[in-house]
Amino acid sequence: MSVEEQGYPEAMVVTEEGPEWLRSEIERLSRELSETTHEKIQAAEYGLAVLEEKQQLKQQYDDLEIEYETVRQELDQLKEVPLLY
Repeated sequence: MSVEEQGYPEAMVVTEEGPEWLRSEIERLSRELSETTHEKIQAAEYGLAVLEEKQQLKQQYDDLEIEYETVRQELDQLKEVPLLY
C-alpha cells in the first residue's frame, strides 16, 4: 500500500522534493512562530499596561472617595452649627 493510498499524499511531496523543501518549510514555520511569539509578547505588555492604569485609577478613586467622605462630614458639622444673626 502506497503513502497516497494510506491517505498521506503530502508524504510524496517530501520524498520527491527532498531536503530543500523541508528546509524552506522549517524556515517558514520558524518565521511564523517568531511572529506569533512577538505578537503574544506585545499583547502581554499591553495587558500589563492596562492593569497598571486600572490600579492607578482605583487608587485615585479611593483617594477621591476618602476626600468626599471628609467633605461630607465637614458639611454635616457645619449644618449643626447654629447661625448667629
